[in-house]
Amino acid sequence: MERLSLETQTLYAELIERLTALEAHRTIAHLRGSFALKEVKGKAYYYFKHSEPGDVVREIYVGRKTPELDRVVERFHQEHGVFNLDNEGIERICSMLRAGGIQIIDTASARVLRAFEESGVFYLDGVLVGTHAFIAMGNMLGVKWERSTARTHDIDIAGLPSMGIALPYLEADIPKALKSLEMGFFPVPPFDNKNPSVSFSVRGHSLRVDMLTPQRKPEDTAPVVIPRFKTAAQPLMFLDYLIEKPVRVAAINGGAVLVNIPQPARFAFHKLIVYGARDAAMHVKAGKDLQQAGMLFSFLAGERSGDLIIAWEEIKRRGKYWIKRVQTGLLALKKKYPDQYMSIREMSFAEGTLKVLGLF
Repeated sequence: MERLSLETQTLYAELIERLTALEAHRTIAHLRGSFALKEVKGKAYYYFKHSEPGDVVREIYVGRKTPELDRVVERFHQEHGVFNLDNEGIERICSMLRAGGIQIIDTASARVLRAFEESGVFYLDGVLVGTHAFIAMGNMLGVKWERSTARTHDIDIAGLPSMGIALPYLEADIPKALKSLEMGFFPVPPFDNKNPSVSFSVRGHSLRVDMLTPQRKPEDTAPVVIPRFKTAAQPLMFLDYLIEKPVRVAAINGGAVLVNIPQPARFAFHKLIVYGARDAAMHVKAGKDLQQAGMLFSFLAGERSGDLIIAWEEIKRRGKYWIKRVQTGLLALKKKYPDQYMSIREMSFAEGTLKVLGLF
């Protein structure tokens, strides 16, 4: 783990500001397409040609040419140039960030995340979890993780079956977004044919999208349909804690998109909690869980100790079973990565953080 330069951190903050402003001021000029006139039997009609995720071109009938529609089209052309300048500025910042050592996601994953962003997945409370979230989290915190802990081709998206606010007219069709990319995504057949698929994969490639949702009861193991995403998700224990009150960050490749990820402190504790739930076949992922948790604790104990205390208080509120799982994860960290464990312990005592938590 190494610190990113102050210049790179400042550039990242500017990127977030630009992406947030761009999202807040979306108009028709931000649509990927253009207006076109067609003449039918001597009368002019407006159509809008636009690109869906994956650069699939669609043509939509808008209406007969009228002064009102003429003004809409004129506004589109006026603002479209400003929008292109905004995008070019974002791409320049991303190029400078890459030169400054910021971590990027692979190109295939970036395409998928952009398609999800354009489809509204993150606007509709979808949360990116797993290693891609860990990569974006490091950039937000101003640190660069060890390469071995930041490699994956799995894209994990978590969502609740229903939203906290009623937006019945909004939806983000995840299967359609993946299909439009023309990357070869197909629904992974479930073990039980009675259940819907919760994953999408690409033949001959390790790229995979998994849909997840919190498990309310231990017996609730069947996939749960998330209507606004038009797909099902696999229930997982402890996921509700992880995705509560997510934060907005940038997922960076050639450009950048805004995504929701878990709070870093919750992410660290969650990795310890789920460590013991991995079976023998998942020992590699279990080891990565511990590494990621250890690096996050090392940073947060010294820089954002209050975040750890707040996250720990929420775990204590949930009961002894949760506390025990965190303690089990810490013991595993001590055994598997003793140097990292000791550095966390020493830093935590120096800062008075985990001493307050009572974990050591």
